Amino acid sequence: MSKHQYQNRKFVIAGIAIGIVLVFIIQLFSLQVATDRYKKNADSNAFLKKTIYPSRGAIYDRNGELLVFNEPSYDVAIIPREIVDLDTLDLCSTLSITKEYFDERVAKMKDRRLNPGYSVFTPQLFMTQLTVEESAVFQEKLFKFPGFYIQRRDTRKYAHNSAAHALGDIGEVSKRDIANDDYYTRGDYIGRQGVERSYEKQLRGTKGLEVLLRDAHGRIQGKYKGGELDIKAAPGKDLTLSLDIELQMFGEKLMQGKLGSIVAIEPSTGEILCLVSSPSFDPSSMVGRKRGISHRDLQRDPTKPLFNRSIMATYPPASVFKVAQGAIFLQENIVDVNTTFPCYHGFVVPGLRVGCHTHPSPVAFKGAISTSCNSYFCWGLYKMIDNRKYKSPAEALTVWKDHMVTMGFGYALGVDLPGEKRGLIPNAQFYDKIYGEGKWNGLRIIHTAIGQGEILLTPIQIANLSATIANRGHYYVPHIVKSVKNDTISQLYRTPKQTSIDPHYYDYIVEGMRGAVIGSPYGSTARRANIPGIEVCGKTGTAQNRGRDHSVFMGFAPMKNAEIAISVYVEHGGFGATSAVPIAALMIEKYLNGTIAQERDYLVDEISKTNLIPYDLKKY
Repeated sequence: MSKHQYQNRKFVIAGIAIGIVLVFIIQLFSLQVATDRYKKNADSNAFLKKTIYPSRGAIYDRNGELLVFNEPSYDVAIIPREIVDLDTLDLCSTLSITKEYFDERVAKMKDRRLNPGYSVFTPQLFMTQLTVEESAVFQEKLFKFPGFYIQRRDTRKYAHNSAAHALGDIGEVSKRDIANDDYYTRGDYIGRQGVERSYEKQLRGTKGLEVLLRDAHGRIQGKYKGGELDIKAAPGKDLTLSLDIELQMFGEKLMQGKLGSIVAIEPSTGEILCLVSSPSFDPSSMVGRKRGISHRDLQRDPTKPLFNRSIMATYPPASVFKVAQGAIFLQENIVDVNTTFPCYHGFVVPGLRVGCHTHPSPVAFKGAISTSCNSYFCWGLYKMIDNRKYKSPAEALTVWKDHMVTMGFGYALGVDLPGEKRGLIPNAQFYDKIYGEGKWNGLRIIHTAIGQGEILLTPIQIANLSATIANRGHYYVPHIVKSVKNDTISQLYRTPKQTSIDPHYYDYIVEGMRGAVIGSPYGSTARRANIPGIEVCGKTGTAQNRGRDHSVFMGFAPMKNAEIAISVYVEHGGFGATSAVPIAALMIEKYLNGTIAQERDYLVDEISKTNLIPYDLKKY
């Protein structure tokens, strides 16, 4: 064999050796740097890292009464790698679950699409919200189920069966929640509705961590390094709501058997005093493992108890809208306080008639509000939209709409609750699409003069209109959280919003609304709102409907330095004076006097027992 051949063999052997070394280096890099699998394995043998969940912030009403607090519950977590010789049937019997439920939970846990953080070395959530009693039974037999652990959590407890839409609820996080915020992991809870959702970050607190040391048999020996690496959980912040829970419960009682809403606001602050959406539901039904069943049943209910009508429902405001119209007519010099219009049982022009009830004619501005004259406001809108001082009806409507927007219409007010709707205030482009550009005028859209047709407002927008009039031209964005512990509410809720209407015009509107309650030479529509010793100002509305008309009222009291502004909307309630007015009067009396006069107790009983839900929606 030649010397050259020996030299070639030497290079081959050296290459093989270098290749083997490189393979070992790559493998070591993969094991020690590129993947943490073996580190997790080693750590899981030596340590148990236990998440410490913070207590969620409590919720109080404006008078300091506790509304929502926490009670202990327990979750079952497992470390899959540690499970050996599991007696599945015994486990299911102890936890009062079926074998099918067990298999389903394990399958979902291992599905990395549903549980991206799955690892056999780390704790995985198996079952949530065991009661204290269920947990005690499981704890006694825990030694039989290696790899299973108990994790203490808190669940929500409600002091009253009330204010479900305002308070909201909490539920298990979704994949989207986890993707949007790395605070959450599978099995965590998050606010779903109400203040639980809108103030989630303040309420949830900050998680802690406890590192426990194991022995060679996996038994817990205590805290690692005496707890040096532990992180304390920080509790969530308590909320104080602006709600008066007594007023809230009273309003819910009055709205039993009815579809609709009551919203009451403190005009000087914008704080929401009550937020009734009817029908409602027991907030306690949305707690625990039965939450899914309860939610499904509520979703199937044709009366839509999950729907927060106070901020989500959009309705024709009917005649309560006339006060906003009147303010614009005064501001634009279409009318003055002494301007009169005829009313021949309605607004009558060739080819068109909008009916009205019987009252003296002609009528001036304040009388038109007191008696709710349709004709007066139809004439006002007609004379504004077709007025020659504007280049076209489109320009006139734009001016009109801009005024409406400053009053809080057409857009969401910015209430600190999820799901608020904006309603509808049509603009010129809206009518161009319906009738054609330049092919409409004041007569074509005359129905908007009396809050019908395309006009849509939410109950909270109607209540805010009442607060704006009470303040003589400004309002604060309605909000339901009065304060956050060790924090301040947003500046948004402390800054007044001025309308585009001169404040002195509101004095005429207030006088007209007071006349609607105590009577005027032209008549009145809200006499049932008259409360001895309280100067109530109000405006009724009857919204046309395919079935029975909707009953509407808005008002405030006292007349000067108002403490409460309110809107009541009762679907299928008939005339405004029939259903909405007496409910509003009782609410005002309850809030300002703290009680209802004995001679009016019969009215509370009568109203609360009246069922106005259409037959085809009633549950049996």
